[in-house]
Parts: sequence; structure tokens; C-alpha cells
Amino acid sequence: MAQMTIAEALREALREEMIRDERVFCIGEDIGIRGGWGGAFTVTLGLEKVARERVIDTPISENGLFGVALGAAIMGLRPVADVQYGDFLFNAMDQVANHIAKIRYMSGGKIKVPLVMRAPVGATGRGAQHAQNLEATFLTIPGIKIVCPATAYDAKGLLKAAIRDDSPVLMFEHKLLYGSKGARSESGAVDASSDIPDEDYVVSIGKGIVRREGADVTIVGTLLMMHLALQAADRLAQEGISAEVIDPRSLVPFDWELLEESVRKTSRLVVVAEGPKTGGIGSEIAATVSERMMDYLTAPIQRVASPDIPVPFSPVMENFYRPDVDRICGAARKTIGD
Repeated sequence: MAQMTIAEALREALREEMIRDERVFCIGEDIGIRGGWGGAFTVTLGLEKVARERVIDTPISENGLFGVALGAAIMGLRPVADVQYGDFLFNAMDQVANHIAKIRYMSGGKIKVPLVMRAPVGATGRGAQHAQNLEATFLTIPGIKIVCPATAYDAKGLLKAAIRDDSPVLMFEHKLLYGSKGARSESGAVDASSDIPDEDYVVSIGKGIVRREGADVTIVGTLLMMHLALQAADRLAQEGISAEVIDPRSLVPFDWELLEESVRKTSRLVVVAEGPKTGGIGSEIAATVSERMMDYLTAPIQRVASPDIPVPFSPVMENFYRPDVDRICGAARKTIGD
């Protein structure tokens, strides 16, 4: 057992999987250059020591990067493609949306695409083109599994599960949760470190977890928002409000059974998501719960999200843009009638 940050846990997962299966390789921009950081957030640092030829640096061409990864996956390899910032997925959308997501379906299951795509997300002082949360965008592209680890334990287990999966998996990782050190440390970072078992393990894709049990209101959040939801639950407890915090861990497939069980108990729901409110994760979760569980709800579902604007560059405006503990608590109180 050892305590690791998310960056360290992801690195360990990649190292173990590269040793376990020689078909596994990493591909991306600046992920293995000598004297480099190991990708934008240190995740691939030192992996060239496992197998230099399986840590492949590419030119700055996301469309080419994902095209190579797709071809390798089709031919039986298991690539892990690192995009420096999630925003850059838009530079590869033809490969991702029209090919990676669809080929297995278009071939009637004859062609497998065991491809993992890793994408950092979240507002961290880098401006509108390096800060978006794209989870909702990719919910509209069937054929890709989506995972969102909020702890180091889940990051390692979900990445190992994704690498072993025969379908494409997109892993979103929040920049404020990495725990990267030195030149890649992040201002305002949240500690998401975990005790990591020595033995091999995976976290099943599609299975959520109750992070905190409660009786009065259910709060759902992924990535950084899960940690803010826990902080909100602590504050609400001081007011006599018992909040249950659900971490879905996976958005596709989604653990509806776990969420519905919680809502049956609390009869109230708050969904927290970093990213624009319109068409966001909260919209989909709220709509589905309303369709399935209207008879259990005793108050309208509340969504806490970012405004429908690009992410501001100013630190003060960025903090105003992103959901915070005060807004989560306010939404929870609203469901109870305060």
C-alpha cells in the first residue's frame, strides 16, 4: 500500500499495463522527450524506461495522433492517446467522432477499437482555449465510454479497466486534481491522493460510488465538483441538513441504479457540473431522473453549473465562473425550502 496522487496513480497504471501486455503503448505530444515533464502534467514521466519504443512522441497534430492510434487499435494494439488539453480534442473530431466512435458499430462488431483517450479538463488560469469541460459534448457521440476519476484510487483502476476494454474509452482528468509537483503544480489544487494497493485491481466502468451517506438531499458531482460537493455536505451538516454525495465515476455507461436508490431515500437532487449549464451533464441527469422518478421527488431538481460563456482568463472572473461550495449549498437549501 502506498499513497499516490492522481498523476502518480495514472503513471503507475500505465507502467503496470505496459509490462503486463506488450500491445499497450502511449502516444502523444511531448510525452517522452528527454528532459521533459512527461506530458503536460507529468503522467508519462519516466515511462520510456519500461519500453522506449512504446512511448511515442508525435508532431503537434491531434488529427494525426488519433489517426495513428485508431489504426494501431484496429490492428490489435492497445494505444493510450494523450491529448495535452481536452480542448484539443476538437482538432481531432473527425477521427474521434466519425471513426473511433463508429467503426465497431459499422463493422457489426467485427472490428474492435481498444483505444484509450486521456484528456485534461477544467478551468485553471489558462484561458478559454485550455479550460473547457467537454463531458457533455461527448455524451452526444454514441460509441465511446466516458470515465471521470476524482480520486487516485479510481484513476488507476479506471485506466487499467479502460486499457483492457475492447471499446474506445475517453478518460477526462481534472487539472486541479493531478497533484503534479514542481513546474507543473497547480494553484488552487485539491488533494485527491489515495492509498493504492500493491496488488492488481480495476474499477469497473459504469459503477458509481456513494462518497458520503445522507438522508435529506442527494448531490451528484464528478471530478473537481465531487470534492466541492463533499465540502458542501460538511457545511450543510452544520446546519442540520444531511446530504448524500454520489460520484458516478463513469458517465457512459451511467450507474442509474445507484442514483435512483439515493433519490428514493432523499427525494431531492442537486447536480453539480463544471461547464455551461445549457445542454450540460446536469441537464441529462435531471431529465432522466425526472422521467423515471417523478413520483419520488418532493422538490424541483437543482442544477449548479457554469454560465453559458467561454471560460474567462482573469483569475477573479474564473473563480466566479466555476461552481463553488456556496452555490452548491444554496441549491441544496432550495430543494428543502430554505
